Amino acid sequence: MVVSGKRGSQIGLAPGSLVHVGEKKVEEVVIRVLAYNSEKLVDKKLEKIEECLEFKNHPDLNFWINVDGLDRIDIIEKLGGYFNIHPLTLEDVLNTRQRPKTEDYDSYIYSILKMILLDPKKEELTIDQVSIIFGSNYILSFQEREGDVFDTVRERFENPASRLRKNGVDYLAYNLIDAVVDNYFLILERFGDDIEYLEEGLVTQPRPETLRIIQRYKRDMIILRKSVWPLRELINGLQRVESDLIKETTRIYLRDVYDHTIQVIDTVEDFRDILSSMVDVYLSSLSYKMNEVMKVLTVIATIFIPLTFIVGIYGMNFKFMPELEWHWGYPAVMLVMTFLAVSMFIYFKKKNWV
Repeated sequence: MVVSGKRGSQIGLAPGSLVHVGEKKVEEVVIRVLAYNSEKLVDKKLEKIEECLEFKNHPDLNFWINVDGLDRIDIIEKLGGYFNIHPLTLEDVLNTRQRPKTEDYDSYIYSILKMILLDPKKEELTIDQVSIIFGSNYILSFQEREGDVFDTVRERFENPASRLRKNGVDYLAYNLIDAVVDNYFLILERFGDDIEYLEEGLVTQPRPETLRIIQRYKRDMIILRKSVWPLRELINGLQRVESDLIKETTRIYLRDVYDHTIQVIDTVEDFRDILSSMVDVYLSSLSYKMNEVMKVLTVIATIFIPLTFIVGIYGMNFKFMPELEWHWGYPAVMLVMTFLAVSMFIYFKKKNWV
């Protein structure tokens, strides 16, 4: 049974029913195959999914089939049938709400990753699910849209002496996972620069826009955390899986990417702590600025208290006030008021109250 819809459309269906859960992110599904060995390299886009069978019938070639776009369920179903992929695996491929994980199906190993890209114009993170299936000499990858972090991997195939050309598809699977993890470092480096710049202006110029930016970064850190923490379990599972599909030489590289994942997790946690403390600094800065304003206003009010007292006395207009008839009364009162105001200001200045 093949249907398409949201998460709720799976309710009541039999296990293995193919339902595309997620957004349609491409106008047209793009299928690209890269077949290789140490002497030969073929890189082409397929017009029809049936064309991949010609590569399957060449046991001397390893090949990588990448599918951009998951809304064409019939293509996913046909491709799964060509390589005997279990319906439950295909169901997970089409469900973009999956958590990163890895599963061993004896004849192939299936892994789900979250590829995160940073839109430089909008300063927003976009999350795409990447499914990787690899068997004895093939690897299938499924993405939600065109554009990924695998261009550097594809470029290395151009060199006949590269390890990608000499090793099996398990090594290619490692490189794809490593490319996703390395991209996390690039995003975190960009965030680190932005957070450092934001932190510098936080104390001197705390503004409401600053708080909104901090909240956006905190939300991005939550997204990264949800994507990276399960990735640690995924890579650890690949290291521990008892399968001949992963050679011992590749397991060494998996240990390395596992260490990189731990570094990413530590960095994300550090940034989360920094952002949380920045909210406290922001509130403290606002409170400090408010206290400074109140201190100035209090000083001004204090200076005017004796002046107001003097003006109040001479504003009573009693008939027998001797100073009212004095020729120099007004200048004398003004002089006294000025002297009081200046004296109090100098006193407050010496006390560092202003």
